[in-house]
Amino acid sequence: MSAQTHLFRCLKDNFGVLVHDPGTGATAAIDAPEAGAINAALAAQGWRLTDILVTHHHGDHTAGIPELKARYGCRVTGPAHEKNPIEGVDATVGESDVVKVGSLEAQVIETPGHTAGHIAYWFPKEKIVFVGDTLFSIGCGRLFEGTAETMWRSLLKLRALPDDTRIYCGHEYTESNIRFALTVEPNNDALKRRAEEVRRLLAVGKPTVPSVLGDEKQANPFLRADVPGIAAAVGLAGKPAAQVFGELRERKNRS
Repeated sequence: MSAQTHLFRCLKDNFGVLVHDPGTGATAAIDAPEAGAINAALAAQGWRLTDILVTHHHGDHTAGIPELKARYGCRVTGPAHEKNPIEGVDATVGESDVVKVGSLEAQVIETPGHTAGHIAYWFPKEKIVFVGDTLFSIGCGRLFEGTAETMWRSLLKLRALPDDTRIYCGHEYTESNIRFALTVEPNNDALKRRAEEVRRLLAVGKPTVPSVLGDEKQANPFLRADVPGIAAAVGLAGKPAAQVFGELRERKNRS
């Protein structure tokens, strides 16, 4: 049986996600923004928490760990380069390591930039990737602990995954990301289609994630910094993609 996922809201604009293996009953929370919301989601699904897979150390992704670990005795897996700031980590992982949730297997992808040790969890058989705050639908994370060059390399790793990969990110930022993206590529038809789709989803209270990587590659300017038209749009025609990406990120910061 294939994996089951359950997406729900936490805190102000965070997403929580549960990944469940029906064969073994194992269930992982991707990050732990808020224990209460995760407890409620588990109860609604009738699942028991066995694992927490942490993408990075920020408090809005880790605050619920102590309470959840005390209640369920779950195993906490986190990035090797951020073990100290994260309370309760049992196992650390890095690039290409494999994490198991029951019979499900995730490959770890190191994606520094938002934080120095940020990681993503890619479940290739399930065609899903949990990217934390590295990549958002039509956006990307702020560069709190990395350079534009570092983050661009991380985004290229994610961009190289199969086009039908579903992307689960950590926040509901799509609407504001689209407003910015349209200032860069106002004539991008894929972006305009995504804007309309997002408008419809939000109008009926539905989340805008997961998104699909193939669609993001056509509409997300932060994945398109090596496209000549993007470089020209920000006045950097012919410049390296990492420089173009950095300019995009700075413009988004000011938007």
